[in-house]
Amino acid sequence: MIDLIVFVVAAVIILGGAGTVVLSRNPVHSALGLVASLFGVAVLFVDLDAHFLAAVQVIVYAGAIVVLFLFVIMLLGVDQAESLTVEPIKGQRVLAAVFGVGVLALVLIALVGGSRVITGQPSVSGALSDSEPDINQLARNLFSEYVFAFEITSVLLVIAVVGTVILARRPPRPIAPEPESELLEETP
Repeated sequence: MIDLIVFVVAAVIILGGAGTVVLSRNPVHSALGLVASLFGVAVLFVDLDAHFLAAVQVIVYAGAIVVLFLFVIMLLGVDQAESLTVEPIKGQRVLAAVFGVGVLALVLIALVGGSRVITGQPSVSGALSDSEPDINQLARNLFSEYVFAFEITSVLLVIAVVGTVILARRPPRPIAPEPESELLEETP
């Protein structure tokens, strides 16, 4: 019964956060809604006894990725209202609508045509090895065999942040000269 209550509460948090992401006009509020959704998913991971995934969900997604989103939002400046009537790329709205309908159709086909039943039961195949825990094997692979991929990912994120800073830099405003009458009054 507790699992059902936790699931319902987490689902409400996830759906409320997702609704905030989509419906909020303020991008900062959308990012905070994303944080709520990601925390709700972390609660579901804890409920399924996947504590490592819950920690990764909070640290990587709710922590690093959303902070990066907020950094870019604040850097670009959200104080200006953009006109929705001007379409910078011709046909983008029609293409987005077609793409959205296509994705929805694929999801519905997968739901209706799927024959697998997801039960949520723990794996029956057991641990990967009897000699050491799965988490140790995962850590060894991540930090030895796949460490290069993580380093490349960090470099790509740094390049993205630097590119955002360069693109967001506004040209300096020219300093308006002071009128001569003010200059004459200040001199003794």
